[in-house]
Amino acid sequence: MWYEKILFLFKNKELRNKFLFVIFLFVVFRLAANIPIPGIGSENLRKFFDQNQVFGLLNLFTGGALSNFSIVLLGLGPYITATIILQLLTMIFPALEKLYKEEGEAGRQKFNQYSRLFTIPLAAFEGYGMLTVFAKQGIITGLTWPVMISAIATITAGAMFLMWIGEIISEQGMGNGISLLIFAGIVARMPINIFQTFVTFDSSKIPAYIAFVVLSIVIIAGVVLITEARRNIPVSYAKRVRGMKMYGGTSTYLPLSVNPAGVIPIIFALSILLFPGVIASYFGTYAGYVGAIATNVGVFFNNVWIHGVLYFLLVILFTYFYTAVTFDPKTIAENLQRMGGFVPGIRPGKSTAEFIKHILNRVLFTGAIFLGLIAILPSIVAGLTGVTGFTFLVGGTSLLIVVSVVLDTVRQINAQLQMREYETF
Repeated sequence: MWYEKILFLFKNKELRNKFLFVIFLFVVFRLAANIPIPGIGSENLRKFFDQNQVFGLLNLFTGGALSNFSIVLLGLGPYITATIILQLLTMIFPALEKLYKEEGEAGRQKFNQYSRLFTIPLAAFEGYGMLTVFAKQGIITGLTWPVMISAIATITAGAMFLMWIGEIISEQGMGNGISLLIFAGIVARMPINIFQTFVTFDSSKIPAYIAFVVLSIVIIAGVVLITEARRNIPVSYAKRVRGMKMYGGTSTYLPLSVNPAGVIPIIFALSILLFPGVIASYFGTYAGYVGAIATNVGVFFNNVWIHGVLYFLLVILFTYFYTAVTFDPKTIAENLQRMGGFVPGIRPGKSTAEFIKHILNRVLFTGAIFLGLIAILPSIVAGLTGVTGFTFLVGGTSLLIVVSVVLDTVRQINAQLQMREYETF
């Protein structure tokens, strides 16, 4: 039973300490999100985020750190962007692809180190751009060059600090640290968003609010379904005689997830989708053609339907891309052949790899389409009902990330519990 697992979690000293340490890191994250950058006035910042959908969405995923103008105002954006860029580069540079896919754990650690190093200049660049946008629009005051340099250094250090916290959480085996920090930021803002919804309640839009509640339930059920769905490929093992004993001769299956990329495509898609809006806000204050083009670009990407279509396509694209980067059918086929396993009716080696790839592409199509639909459902309803409030538009994305992260975390905690239970025998 679930309550027995919770009791065992707190009875086991090692697991209890890990759990409490992760909670402590969440508290540190929330404290950092409320420490403002010194020397800069930001009185009009909250009003700006309430009126701007693009920056409002960024603020949601930083847990309010952006609207607080805190030392971690960029959140995990620079690290995620650095990871996306490097993974895209694996498709261009064979040496980088070999490092990521073929050199095992040592290669992945080196690849992750490149991501960390690339995060530093990205954080400095994004920090400078963010400060410049806010200063040009009169949202912040007191931004002299000495203060600017100090603020950029603080913002960069804050981004690296959050990245470090995320990796420490991952090392505890309680879930993916980066996803958990995004989850913590969303959950921290939910009470405020719910309160704002009640404050701005419009009785004429009661059907729309009811539709949103129903939609939230559908999204939760859909995410659980698509995350837990598996396509089992039968695998048999040949009989082998060693000494006086016979091994193998058993049948099992290879489970393929319908959506092996999890919540990562959503995070990647949002990171890319928000970029044009941020750039448009930066150049929107310029006079002449540059300012006019930037303003039109901002209006274009703020359109509910355009935002929804691009979001849908990017989620599908990144689902396939991330799976291609992290899942290698050739390696799985080689491992099966090495252990004496084979798929009935399929020759070992290259034929098995092609068969696994064929099955993966079929189930992945279903998972990617379903994930994309769930992501854009709130935008569709917003376009039909006219309810375009910030909370309404991001509700589906928030639930999507929250539910996916919770499922992944529960799965990893269960693995930790089972490992400790085996140790007691």
